[in-house]
Parts: sequence; structure tokens; C-alpha cells
Amino acid sequence: MIRRSVVALAYLAGGIVAGPVGLLWSVAAVLGVAVLAITQLGGPAFLGAAWVTRRLAGLERRRAGWVLGKAIEPPYVGLRGDTLRRRVTAAGTQPATWRDLAWLVLLFPLGLGLGIAAVVASAVSIGMLTAPLWAWAVPNPRAPFPVKPLMTTTGGRFSLVLLGLVLVPLAAWLIRLMARLEVTAARALLAPGEHRRLVEEAERLARTRARVVDAQAAELRRIERDLHDGAQARIVAAGMTLALAARKLRGAESPAAPDVDTARRQLDEALAELRRLVRGIHPPILTDRGLHAALAALAADSPMPVVIRGDPDLRFPAAVESAAYFVAAEGLANAAKHSGAGAGAIELCRTPAAVSIAVEDDGRGGADPAGSGLEGLRRRVEALDGTLTVDSPPGGPTRLRAEFPCAS
Repeated sequence: MIRRSVVALAYLAGGIVAGPVGLLWSVAAVLGVAVLAITQLGGPAFLGAAWVTRRLAGLERRRAGWVLGKAIEPPYVGLRGDTLRRRVTAAGTQPATWRDLAWLVLLFPLGLGLGIAAVVASAVSIGMLTAPLWAWAVPNPRAPFPVKPLMTTTGGRFSLVLLGLVLVPLAAWLIRLMARLEVTAARALLAPGEHRRLVEEAERLARTRARVVDAQAAELRRIERDLHDGAQARIVAAGMTLALAARKLRGAESPAAPDVDTARRQLDEALAELRRLVRGIHPPILTDRGLHAALAALAADSPMPVVIRGDPDLRFPAAVESAAYFVAAEGLANAAKHSGAGAGAIELCRTPAAVSIAVEDDGRGGADPAGSGLEGLRRRVEALDGTLTVDSPPGGPTRLRAEFPCAS
């Protein structure tokens, strides 16, 4: 109890200094940022003031830890943004920025009042306990009753000691109560709130979804390899065996030769269908040579001339490459089947924060964004936090564009 009381007293006494400092800084920061807001220094001034405010609030969180047993956890979310305006917006939209400032203002009356009350209560209690040591040095013959007998007589001084023994536990309890009140107010403003919880939950869900998408992409690549190296290879071997058998049967003029030829054709058709299935799951060229090479293969298979723009050496996360490939495949397939296009283009761009792919054709336009093919494509893109836009006015041209967040 003594240790808790001493810690509480130290915390409250610290508020006598922290309160005026917090208020002076808050007034100076608000006035300074307000004056500089009309200049180009407004953004840096705001970020600098927010940085200092966070440092002062951090000190208050550590001070509160004296009473709580551990420091209050910081509530901040990282300032994301590649420009000054975005960082200022990120700092300004965080409730913790303004709650820090509110606490520094509130700390002045709360810390000053409770701190002075705690110091006075402690001084009075300690003064009563030590009255025989000092009371004789301050005689006051004109003091009113009962101060005069208590201060000027030996019995009165020892009576003060007895009274002090009664008041010390009460003063200690009062000091701990005032410290709890101030710490409760500090925790209400300085602890992480709903905003931080929602941001952390969103980040956790994003990480979980990214792991699921990566696992799905890895599973599709495994299935593609199994089909390519297993079933496809066996079908090819069976086709070669049937070809040898057909050659022998033709030499012997056997009536079974037409049946063997039919079986060979069926195997060739099954092999072609299996290859189309493999390309629909995950084209091998995408894994082996990258997105640009896979797009070049798509363009080569297209019945219309297709121009590809973009750096052929760029590589992206596997899930992004797969989604971008199928966006291009769907765009070229729709252009060839429905739009009557004579030419097309694929443009692949990379920015510091995103990857985008655009497929354009000179067809008649009028594509339905809610069609089953485009809707499935949109779900694939949105699973990676991307966006898919379709611009296809009647008369054309049609432009299909997907953008994926992909930090450098």
C-alpha cells in the first residue's frame, strides 16, 4: 500500500509540471499550424506538430503505466502515403491525433488540480507526523484555539502525531483514488480505440485473404503440373502406341485398323481438350517465362493483330500475373467473338503502388459489364483488392482495364 501510494503521489505531482507544458504546447501548435496553413509550410508544420504531440502523449502513456503497472499501448496507425498531402490526410483522419491533443489540454486543469491536492494532503499528513520536530520553531502566541495549544505545547504536538497517524491512511487512500481518476481519463483518451481495432482487423483479414489466394494459386499450379506431366504424358504415350499398332494393322490388312484409327483421333481430341483445360487452369508459360511472354502467346493465338506494350522483364506476384493474364484472355476472346474487331492492344503498366493491364479493341462496342464472363473476371480481380473497369460505348472502342495494388 505504501509503494502504491508513493507511486500515485509521484504520478499526481508530475501532473503539476506536465499540465502547463501540455497546455502551452497545444496552444502554440494550434496557433502555429493555423498561421502556416495558408502557406506551403502548412503540411510539414502539421506533421511536425503531430509528431511532437505524439511524443508528449507517449510520455503520458508511460507515466500512466506507473499506476497501471504497464504503459498504455499506442493507438496509432502507420502514416501511409507517397505524397505530403496523403500523409497529412492520414494523420488528420486518425482519431488518435486529436485525442492526444485533447488530453494535453485536459491535463492542465486535471493534473494541476489533482496534483496540488495530492501534494497538500501529503504535506499536511507528514507535517502532523513530524510536528514535534518542527512545531517548536514556529511559535504563534496569537494563534486561535485549538491551533495555539496544538502548536505551542508538548502535549499538543504529540496530539498532532496521533491525529497524523489517523489521517495518513485516509490521505494515502485519497491520493490513490485521485491517481485512479486521472489514469482513467488518460486511458479513455490515449488508449487504442475502435479505429485502431478496425484497422488491425482489416489488415488481418487482408493478410488472411492474401494467404488464401496464394494457396489457391499454388494449388492450381500443382494441378497444372500434374496434368501436364502425368495425364497428358500418358495420353501422348497411348497415342504413340496406337499409331504403331495402326501401322502394323494396315500392313496386315486387319479389319480392326479403322477402329484403331478412330481411337487415335479420339485420343488426339482428348489431348487437345486437356491442353485447353491446362491453359484455363494456369498456363505453363506464365510460370516459366512470366506475364509478358504469356501475353505474347495470347496475341499470337488471336485471329486479329494484337500489339503489346510494356516492359518484358517485369515480374509480379504469381496471383497478380494469373489474374492479369485471364483479364487479357477474356478481353481478346470477347473482341474476337462478339465485337468484330480488326485489331487490338494490350498495355501493361507498373507504378510504385499498383500494376495495371488494359485490353483495347476497335470493335463495335456495347459489351455488357454484368455479363457472366466479365462478372467472374471482376470477382477474380477484386479478390486481390483490385478494380476492373469496362468502357464499351456503342460503336466502340472497348477498353477493359484492371488495376492491382502491388507495392514496389
